[in-house]
Amino acid sequence: MPEVLTAPLVVEFPFTRSLGPVIGAFLTGLRERTVLGVRARDGRVVVPPVEYDPVTADELRDLVEVAPTGTVTTWAWNPSPRRGQPLDAPFAWVLVRLDGADTALLHALAAPGPDAVRTGMRVRIRWAAERTGAITDIACFEPADGATGGATGGATEGAAGALRGEANGSRRGGAGPLRGHNVDGRGGIPAADGERQEAGERQKVGERKAVGEHQEVGGRQETGERQEGGRQEAGERQPVPHAGQFRDPVAGITAPARLDYTYAPGRAQSRYIQALAERRTLGERCPDCRKVYVPPRGACPTCGVATGEQVEVGPRGTVTTFCIVNIKARNLDIEVPYVYAHIALDGADLALHARIGGIPYDQVRMGLRVEPVWTEDARFPDHYRPTGEPDADYDSYKELI
Repeated sequence: MPEVLTAPLVVEFPFTRSLGPVIGAFLTGLRERTVLGVRARDGRVVVPPVEYDPVTADELRDLVEVAPTGTVTTWAWNPSPRRGQPLDAPFAWVLVRLDGADTALLHALAAPGPDAVRTGMRVRIRWAAERTGAITDIACFEPADGATGGATGGATEGAAGALRGEANGSRRGGAGPLRGHNVDGRGGIPAADGERQEAGERQKVGERKAVGEHQEVGGRQETGERQEGGRQEAGERQPVPHAGQFRDPVAGITAPARLDYTYAPGRAQSRYIQALAERRTLGERCPDCRKVYVPPRGACPTCGVATGEQVEVGPRGTVTTFCIVNIKARNLDIEVPYVYAHIALDGADLALHARIGGIPYDQVRMGLRVEPVWTEDARFPDHYRPTGEPDADYDSYKELI
């Protein structure tokens, strides 16, 4: 019985996207320690903000600022953090409904163990030391000092002051970013002009009145209490309108996408790979339809029966179809443009794919006869090149396209 091979594999690519006015304002706000949401058509505040209403699909632009504190709505303990996750030590994945928001934000919560985490606990943002305009500007969440359950009391009230009082005119005209949202642990926050605002102080922001006074919002009168699903919660912070304007706004991001996994090809493909090391190509024949599959799969995909008969095919074959690659792949030392093709090896009933070399890219064609080119100590062909034979007749490979 052949050895079953395994190998660690990594699939990785950078994902680049433009942001637009809503997501761009959200990420730029994080850089400035400001959390923005967007108001949906039904009045709910969605955080993180979305560009279109999740119910009506209407375009949304009504940005609001919410607090850097919130409540855990649900959580799961992560005992073994993986590469690229927010924290190296074990932590909790949490959904946090920030004060002033109606939806929850997914992030990490730094906690000593699962016994320290519970639904309803009060938490606050721990900002990253260096912020660039990305979700990682939130390093993680951490427990808010001395507050659990509801939205009032202690450090929670002080942290919520970030929505009530930003001094020094940083809010006037909606031009500059709010600053000073770090909770000091005593119920106060650093104000924009360096002065301390202690818990319990009330300050007007624009035309907004302090919680507890009647307020008209979109034709609906609120009394400082927030109703959600038939439930009223006293003391919840109200979101503050925000123009979404910052200096040097973030217009686009490049996010790395990476998947690390261990690949086990199974017995059939292990035999195939081991034969390639001997510069032979092995397929397997279906006992019912008699088709030869290369690479072998261990079973016929048409008949659904096991394939055990090994058949050596090739090494030459025919190009059945191809594409011209014009974008250079990272970590691949091949100059563009180049050609990747499906090649039906002689004796095979399934085409495999490989790179075509030894010929200008614009001269590759269907029916081109090719052969493998091996490099020293290689376990598979480096590429295929023309054999110089006449092109294959279309009818000989049309069923393999």
